Amino acid sequence: MNVKPQLATLKAYTPGKTTDEVKKEYQLEKIVKLASNENPYGCSPHVLKAISKTETLAIYPDGAAVKLKEAVAEHLGVDPAQLIFSSGLDELIQIISRAMLVPESNTVMASETFSQYRHHAIIENAEVREIPLRDGRHDLTKMAAAIDENTKIVWICNPNNPTGTYVTKEELVRFLNTVPKDVLVVMDEAYYEYVTANDYPQTISLLDQYNHLLIMRTFSKAYGLAGIRIGYGIAAPTLINKLDVVRLPFNTSTLAQTAAIAALEDPEFIEECMIINTNELEKYYRFFDQQQMAYYRSQANFIFIPLTKSSIEEMFQQLLERGWIVRKFPQGIRITIGTEQENEELLKILKEVIPIKQ
Repeated sequence: MNVKPQLATLKAYTPGKTTDEVKKEYQLEKIVKLASNENPYGCSPHVLKAISKTETLAIYPDGAAVKLKEAVAEHLGVDPAQLIFSSGLDELIQIISRAMLVPESNTVMASETFSQYRHHAIIENAEVREIPLRDGRHDLTKMAAAIDENTKIVWICNPNNPTGTYVTKEELVRFLNTVPKDVLVVMDEAYYEYVTANDYPQTISLLDQYNHLLIMRTFSKAYGLAGIRIGYGIAAPTLINKLDVVRLPFNTSTLAQTAAIAALEDPEFIEECMIINTNELEKYYRFFDQQQMAYYRSQANFIFIPLTKSSIEEMFQQLLERGWIVRKFPQGIRITIGTEQENEELLKILKEVIPIKQ
């Protein structure tokens, strides 16, 4: 069967080892997965209550997501016409890529960032221009220099996945002022609710000034709805209208829309999760400082440890054999911030697998 030839260069997304796989392989009773940046405290009780009241699943969902659109618009202080909803941000990345990229075009991104930007660009047979991070952060100067007349999209993951670092407001505004108005700048703010930095850009206030800006946010992370799949984009209505043509008719389920509306009704849950996450990150900082190990300070719900290739494999394998699943990357290890108990247990185990040669 003939498919696009560029698909031969890609692999399907691999979410990492499951707990059942590790249990079976290593004959372990207890497995803790800190690899996918899920909220270890689940979701708001409001969500479970709302879902339980759903009367039927036999009817198609509201394709326009009208009630959810109104709820999110009120929450953000934007016009409902500025919103598009998707089955997680993975689908929104696909929608944007499909709408804008063609074989003659290119897209600019960091070389160490969320893999789906690159993945969908290759599917559309567009050129991918990847700029290495600088000290774990987006190098916006070099990213700007990589833009030319064929550039359609620039992707900025902020905070960045997997490093947890961020672009400041000053850096972003300077960058936006250099980017041609016909090039879309996508700010992926999947971890927005965890951010505590004072100089982190509040991008919604920039939308009126920069029509070539699109913001992505999700209910998968802090809101704890990863299993239901609901994300959204915020941009100028004219752009949203064009992207809506690409969006599948019933791409977000009734349960997902119901859950998202209920999640917005419990801001105290999000605030509590953010505070705990910030406090738990400090424990990791102190630990790695004591061990004299490099790490990136994070504005997300994970921490990244840059390591040599051999050290990455060694640490990952030793943790796996003890029943702890983390995420390995070519440049290091990413650990999701778990519950207080999980973090305390893992830090004790890390002492056994350190020192790791860096």
